[in-house]
Amino acid sequence: MKSIAVGRLGLVKAAFCISLIAQFAPRSTQAQLLNFSKQDLVDYTAQEPFERFPDGRPIVPNDLLERARELSSEEVWAVLEQRGFHNQYADGFQILHPGKTMVGRAFTVQFMPLRPDLEETARNKAKERGIPRLTNQTAIDMLQPGDVLVVDIFGKKVNGTIVGDNLFYYVAKATNGGGLVVDGSIRDLDGISEIAMPAYFRSVDPTPISNVMLTGINVPVRIGGATVMPGDLVVGDREGVYFIPPQLVREVLDRADEIHIHDEWTKKKFDEGKYKSSEIYSTPSDPKLLQEYQEYLKKRLEEIRKQRGAK
Repeated sequence: MKSIAVGRLGLVKAAFCISLIAQFAPRSTQAQLLNFSKQDLVDYTAQEPFERFPDGRPIVPNDLLERARELSSEEVWAVLEQRGFHNQYADGFQILHPGKTMVGRAFTVQFMPLRPDLEETARNKAKERGIPRLTNQTAIDMLQPGDVLVVDIFGKKVNGTIVGDNLFYYVAKATNGGGLVVDGSIRDLDGISEIAMPAYFRSVDPTPISNVMLTGINVPVRIGGATVMPGDLVVGDREGVYFIPPQLVREVLDRADEIHIHDEWTKKKFDEGKYKSSEIYSTPSDPKLLQEYQEYLKKRLEEIRKQRGAK
């Protein structure tokens, strides 16, 4: 697993940064004007309870990723809103394979409009560390299984195409089908549509990526109205994409179990044809029905936990 140095831009607006691959650097990387070090990433995700990649990015465990495939937007929203995380959702995308839920760990990448003086300095400093080019593939080659590539390319359509079908295929292989979210564009949609990995993108354009500069890898980025941190749990469905802070993942999943059971019981009661909707939903008005639901909830939670424990 590759260890990388990470750059900081999202938290310091004036900072320009380029993330470099640490395996090429015999000493502490100095190729950025400002550095988002491993300790910085640990500090800014200090509440997360899981293990980390060598660069400090949180690793939401695989078993929780699998559970997250059953999440709906409503279930994620409930916990995030209650916890005060109001800016973790983005929509308005074109969606590839809308019937396929996207789940994975955020691997964030940031581009900015090209500015020649900064780009030249960054390129020269990268070469000093043995990196010949700073391109979209610099980041793509660092992806891990279970990642979702999350790219802020400032909504750019023309020359904002982060991947075509060949690089999309590579991303699918490198991440084991994790996914792609790009606030920008893609190209070769006909070819991409034949690949099973889910993807969310603003537009499609035939032009290659150009007139931009890579300014951050695994830094905080903005996707639409959402702030995304490296290692966030990314969950996408037909409506849009949620970026869940790692420290809230278990709570979201446990709450989702309760919501699933609540909906299951509610529909069972509707099927009986004896009650008006207001008598059952969202909370039973009759104390006996409420007690029946609470007993049903307890029983089903025990069954679900027992099934998971047996796997």
